[in-house]
Amino acid sequence: MRNAIPSPSQGVWHLGPIPVRAYALAILAGIVVAFIIGKRRYKDRGGDPDLVLDTGLWAVIFGILGARLYHVITDWQLYFSEGARPIDALKIWNGGLGIWGGVAGGAIAGAVYLRHRKAAVAPFADSIAPGILVAQAIGRLGNYFNQELFGRPTNLPWGLQIDAAHVSPEYAPGTLFHPTFLYELIWNLAAAGMLIFLDRKKKFCGGQVFALYIVFYAVGRIWVEMLRIDRAHIIFGLRLNVWTTAAIAMAGVVAYIILGRKATSTTVISAVGAAPQNAGANAQANHQTGSTEIEEERDTVKADPLPNQTNRP
Repeated sequence: MRNAIPSPSQGVWHLGPIPVRAYALAILAGIVVAFIIGKRRYKDRGGDPDLVLDTGLWAVIFGILGARLYHVITDWQLYFSEGARPIDALKIWNGGLGIWGGVAGGAIAGAVYLRHRKAAVAPFADSIAPGILVAQAIGRLGNYFNQELFGRPTNLPWGLQIDAAHVSPEYAPGTLFHPTFLYELIWNLAAAGMLIFLDRKKKFCGGQVFALYIVFYAVGRIWVEMLRIDRAHIIFGLRLNVWTTAAIAMAGVVAYIILGRKATSTTVISAVGAAPQNAGANAQANHQTGSTEIEEERDTVKADPLPNQTNRP
């Protein structure tokens, strides 16, 4: 057998009656890492790191719901065509999450919650952007364990072995396939590193780092999507997800330009009207400033001579 990447022999383990699925573990691991990265970056921007967890919980819940909804809508024939079982649309553990539905659902839920907490959205979004890419990279390991969403046949040394149960009969036994999960994993990690590097070297306006996340991820997703051979809707010779991702990439570029013109801050500013999580720090700073001003005023009074003191007889 020539060089190849073997697929896992199983993607589910059982702890008694409880199934432990690699797909779910990959998603959970990605979420945890994203929280860790986001909390540190948001703290460095002057924000309350605990807000990342509070907001992230809502974003994760609605992100997963949005991702599943996007998948069911775009692949409705898997669940609602003749002979299909609609109940399977609820079986998220079998795979099937549309990333753009997840991004949209999570972003909307997160923005609504941040507005509720009276916290600026842009610094928060810029803080979590690299972590989202890392989470998406880790999440792709779930596709690897599920032996799904692989690319077309290849003779490259890193071709992926797929069990016959997961391959269309049209492909001969022993056919190797592009490991698209690995391509996207590497791309996402590289893009996350690039975002962090650029964020340290360049002065961005609020929201621009998140806009770059959209662009970076979309560009990588386009060429990975064009390698895939799983069933999809075709429009003018291209998969639906290719058109969707291209449109989102363009929207990311437009957003980057508009945000640059707005020139809002990408950090949490401790000032009047700042986010509630900084209220204590602002009060303490104002108290210290007021005390300093009083002391300076007292020193000035002590230093000034009394009126007409030098002209007294």
